[in-house]
Amino acid sequence: MRVLIADVFPERFLEDFRSMGADVTYDPTATAEQLPDKARAIDVLIVRSTKVDRRTIEGAKTLAMVLRAGAGYDTIDVDAASERGIYVANCPGKNAVAVAELAFGLVLALDRRIADATSDLKSGRWNKKEYGKAAGLKGRTIGVAGLGSIGLAVIDRAKAFEMRVLSWSRSLDIDKADALGVERCASIHELADRSDVVTVHLAQTKETRGMFDATFFARMKKGAMFINTSRGGLHDEAALARAMKERGIRAGLDVFSTEPASATAEGFTPEVATLSGFVGTHHIGASTEQAQDAIAAEAVRITREFILTGRPPNVVNVETRAPAMSEIVVRHYDKVGVLAHVLGIVRKFDINVAEMTNTIFRGQKAAVAVIRVESEPPAELLKEIMELEDMVIAVEAKRAS
Repeated sequence: MRVLIADVFPERFLEDFRSMGADVTYDPTATAEQLPDKARAIDVLIVRSTKVDRRTIEGAKTLAMVLRAGAGYDTIDVDAASERGIYVANCPGKNAVAVAELAFGLVLALDRRIADATSDLKSGRWNKKEYGKAAGLKGRTIGVAGLGSIGLAVIDRAKAFEMRVLSWSRSLDIDKADALGVERCASIHELADRSDVVTVHLAQTKETRGMFDATFFARMKKGAMFINTSRGGLHDEAALARAMKERGIRAGLDVFSTEPASATAEGFTPEVATLSGFVGTHHIGASTEQAQDAIAAEAVRITREFILTGRPPNVVNVETRAPAMSEIVVRHYDKVGVLAHVLGIVRKFDINVAEMTNTIFRGQKAAVAVIRVESEPPAELLKEIMELEDMVIAVEAKRAS
């Protein structure tokens, strides 16, 4: 198994990959442009921030799994991977505490104007009169958008600050809100209406891209804080800049709508970063040693299971239940070539197989194959399978469950 780690990764974990028999190449400076060549003859590709595009996936003839050493996987062309039968897996929940800590760091920095005060001190200016003004967090209302592991970690920390917690999530109902000790909002706009701070913890998908737009920012209280440590595409950055200038909205961002592809770059000057009421970091929410160690250990676990079983955990691009109209249930003798003959007959009738399982009984004399197919099999197909007398015990077709 040839493994390429094309990103920064805790080096002390590399031996864990080698101990399972993997041939590991560690290339922390690899870029998206270089990846098509570097990934051409590997089986497993592990990345953190490096983008994996269609060129890389289509050029990597032996690639079987792309593993994102983190939670989000929007930097990977999942559609291209799915078209080639390549698993895409991730490491969800391992960076939750790190991101939640940063989110609150941004809140505190905005409330107490820490960045501006530090800048003045470095310039030799003492201005206690200006910086001795802050609302404070106790008793203020924070709205949490998204209730994954990070959102839940933020809620725990908000309660420690004695804040009132509102939340919105598509999966949040009244009973779950009560169990979490939060108030449920019916929409993100209600969250905007009622919150002094809105913090975003959602995956970036086609449905969530641009969700926090001009309408959302117009609903926020004047002077309220908007925190995004998830993905820059979730918010409309131009609309946020207008809200900052016109309504005094304050922004704490770890992510931006456009970010440099490399770890370092010059000339990155998004408009929001030039405005009053802004604090920002460099998409480093998960970048604590604790989080990176936890993610590295999870990447090792996923790779080990993939090597042992052929299927990794935490796969994000496999149908949980492949769509099928019918099931062909074949009770058969456990002999070499039985399933090949059966599938040959299914192919002869031009019926596509969506999914198949084969359960072997104790003693390895007999087995049951369940073949889920996309159309109803004709009686002639079942008859031909049953005519494999020395191979097949019984066969039936039924509607897929």
